[in-house]
Amino acid sequence: MTRLRSRMRSLLLATTVLSVPVALTPMAVTPAYALFGFGRIVFDPSNYAENVLQAARALEQINNQIESLQNENQMLINQARNLASLPYSSLQQLQQSVQRTQQLLAEAQRIAFDVQQIDRIFSEQYGNMDLSASDQQLIELARERWGNTVGALQDAMRVQAGVVGNIETQRAELSALVGESQGATGALQAAQAGNQILALQAQQLADLTALLAANGRADALSAAEQAAAAEQGREQRRRFLEPGAGYRPGSAQMFPGGN
Repeated sequence: MTRLRSRMRSLLLATTVLSVPVALTPMAVTPAYALFGFGRIVFDPSNYAENVLQAARALEQINNQIESLQNENQMLINQARNLASLPYSSLQQLQQSVQRTQQLLAEAQRIAFDVQQIDRIFSEQYGNMDLSASDQQLIELARERWGNTVGALQDAMRVQAGVVGNIETQRAELSALVGESQGATGALQAAQAGNQILALQAQQLADLTALLAANGRADALSAAEQAAAAEQGREQRRRFLEPGAGYRPGSAQMFPGGN
C-alpha cells in the first residue's frame, strides 16, 4: 500500500507539470510586442490543438498507469488471501481417536497382536498336541483354549464399542471441516481443509482396520479351539474305548475270622 501511494503522488505531480503547457500555450504563441500594445494578438490554433492532444495523451497514460497500479494492488490482496492459513485444525482430535483404538488393541487378553507370542501359544496349546498327556492335563489345555476364545470375543466387542464411540467425534470434526472449507478465503485454506478431511477418512479406515483385526482374531481363535477340541476328543474317545485288563477271579472272604 505504501508503494502504491508513492506512485500515485508521483503520477499526480506529473499530471500537474504536464498540464502547465496547456494553460500557458496561448501566452507562449503570443508575440512579445502584442503585450505592449504594438500589434494585434495572434492565436495559433494548430499549436494549441497539438498541445491539447499531447496533454490528453499524457493524461491517458497516467490513467492507464493508475489502473495498472490498482490491478497490481488487487493481485497482491488475492495472493495474500491465497497464502492465508486455515485457522482450524482437527489433528488433536483425530490423534486422540487413533490412540484410543490403539490402546484397546494393546489391551488384548491372553494372546496379544504379536507374531512371536502367537507362534509360541499356538505351538503349546493348539498344534502338536501331546497325546500322552493325562486326562487332567488335556482338560486344563481345553480350558486354556476356551479362555483364549472368550477373551478374544470380549476384546472384539471392546474394539467395536471404541469404534462406535469415535463416530460422534468424527461427525463433529467432519461438520467443522466442511464449514471451514466452504468459508475458505483462499486456495491454501481450501487445500488445508481438504487435507484434514482426508486425514479424517484415514482415521476412519484405521478404526475399520482395527475392528476387522479384532473380529478376525476372535474368529481365528474360535476355529483353532474347535480344531484342537476335535483332536482332543478323538484321543479321549480312543482311551475310553481301549480295552483294559480283563476280570480275574480270586478268593474272597466274606466274614473275617469266621469258620
